[in-house]
Amino acid sequence: MSDFSSDLPQEPGSVPPDLDVDTLVRRSLEIVNTAKTMPLSASVLVSRDELSELLSAALERLPQEIRQARWLLKERDEFLAERRREADALMEEVKVQAERMVSRAEIVRQANQVAQRILDDANEDARRMRHEVEDYCDQRLAGMEIVLDRLMRTVKSGREKLQATSLTATEVVGTAGANPTSEEESSEDGFFDQDRA
Repeated sequence: MSDFSSDLPQEPGSVPPDLDVDTLVRRSLEIVNTAKTMPLSASVLVSRDELSELLSAALERLPQEIRQARWLLKERDEFLAERRREADALMEEVKVQAERMVSRAEIVRQANQVAQRILDDANEDARRMRHEVEDYCDQRLAGMEIVLDRLMRTVKSGREKLQATSLTATEVVGTAGANPTSEEESSEDGFFDQDRA
């Protein structure tokens, strides 16, 4: 006898309730395999009651074990489905976060482009304004140069007229007398001639 014989009592009607279907079927096979053969025959002699009781108990417990197996399969399927949902949610979250990061990178790139454009425009405006200011100053200085040139010519012309008048007065004084009077000398000394001084 095998180790299954110790699990079951040999009396009919006393199948323990804690045995599973697998054990009951194995016990039934063991009874058939270890049964005594009939002389001059391939048939064996088995206890009908004992075998019937084992198979009946197996049939009774089979639906319960099938239910447990189905329940375990259902639990496994629910567990797998839950893990799949979690994985899908995680993938969706990662995808959204990646899109957000790409979006942020795109926003930063666009902001850099706008900032560079503003900087270029500001530099161009500064360059243009500097040229305008330089042109304005050059025009004002050219105008002042023209005015100063006219003023210099006027001053020069005035001095030339003064010198001509002074020379004429000296000639007149010289023809009137070789020695001028003290009043004439004092008036002549009072006139300031820059060229003579």
